[in-house]
Parts: sequence; C-alpha cells; structure tokens
Amino acid sequence: MSIELIVVLAGLALIDSTSIGTLLIPIWLLLDHRQIDGSRLLIYLLTIGGFYLVVGLTLALGADWLLAAEPSQTGSDAQTQPGILDAALSGLQLLVGAGLFWISFRFDSSKPGAAERVERWKQRTHQASTSTRVLISLALLAALAEVATMLPYLGAIAMMTAADLSRFQLLILMPIYCLIMILPAIVLLLLRQALHDQIQSTLIKVDQWISRNAESALGWTLGIAGFLIAQDAIGRLYALYTQLA
Repeated sequence: MSIELIVVLAGLALIDSTSIGTLLIPIWLLLDHRQIDGSRLLIYLLTIGGFYLVVGLTLALGADWLLAAEPSQTGSDAQTQPGILDAALSGLQLLVGAGLFWISFRFDSSKPGAAERVERWKQRTHQASTSTRVLISLALLAALAEVATMLPYLGAIAMMTAADLSRFQLLILMPIYCLIMILPAIVLLLLRQALHDQIQSTLIKVDQWISRNAESALGWTLGIAGFLIAQDAIGRLYALYTQLA
C-alpha cells in the first residue's frame, strides 16, 4: 500500500465530504433556530457514513472474493492471469475516472431547476430536525439519492481493489475513508458547540455560497475526482505495459 494511494484516497474522501448529504444538510441542521441536539446530528452523520461503509465493504470484499475464487493456473498461465486481471481492473477504473470527468460538465447551478432541488432538500431537513427517527430516515434518503453521484467512492473502491490490498487492509481503509468523509461536518459541529453564536454568521455565509453554487461545485468535485482516478489507472496500465514489453 503506497503513500500515493493513501493520499489520493484521502482526497477522494474529502471530495465526498462536500455533497448535500455530508455537508449541506449538516450545516442546515446546525443553523436550525430550534437548536438541534448535537447527539442527533452525530446519529445522522453515523447513519450516512454507515450506509457508505456497508456499500463499500460489500463491493470491495465482493470483488476481492471473486478475484480469490479464480481457478489456479500453472506455468505461463499463472503469470499471465494476474496481468489480465490487473489490466481489466485498471481499465474499469479508467472508465470510471473518464466517466466522472465527462459527467462533471453536466452540473451547472445556472441551469433551470438547480436551485429548486437544493431548496427541496432544505425543506426536508427543516421538517426532520426535531426527530431522531426522521433524521435517520433523512440520512438514508440522502445516501440513496446520492448513489448516482457516488462515483468518487466507487472510484476509490476500484483503486483499492486494483491495488491488490489484503482483506485486513480493506477493513481498515474503508472505515477511515468514511470517517474522513463525515469529518468536516463533525468539525463544524464541534465548532458550533464551542463557539455558539460566534460561528453562526460563518455558517450562514457558507450555506448561502454552497446553496447558490451547489451543482457547479459538484461538477468541479466530480471532475477533480475523475482526473485523480483516471491518472492512477493510467499509471497502473503503463506499469503493466512496461512489464510485458
């Protein structure tokens, strides 16, 4: 497991931390005039983080199991088979990265309906802020709604799988990834608890900026994630090519 892989995974996790579910909704909850209990916000964040973790472990360990289940080969086949699998995984990772980069151009806050979508999420958050049960439902709804834009996370899973990590390493890295993903919201919660109204104006400014530019910001984050994922895949494919050449 290289330092470069860890740095890229941390970057992707921070990109995932800027979504509506992991950043905007927590900010709206912190700004709620009814003073939401910090423990309920933590439950919300742990719910959405737990959803991502379950999905990630299912996909990563499932892929690892399929690779481990490949029939054993002998002679030259034993050397060729891993190369083919590595090339296939790296090729898939490259497609995910290129797809992310292409999709990023479709997100624009100036397009009709963008502001209305953000406002609908804000209303849902306001309605859910007084009930722990409804907050958990909101976290699951946000996570499910973001499955279509979970490509940075899927790219991270593809990178971990292509890196041929052990299952123990996967079980360590996946929770860390999900923790980094919700960490900015946890930091905001701690600052809100410590500084109270002193940070209120800052949260309002952040909310106003993100609300106005939510979809454009998502486009930028998807584009950056696509570049990082594709770059890593190209590096792996080049390394495989030089080994075979």
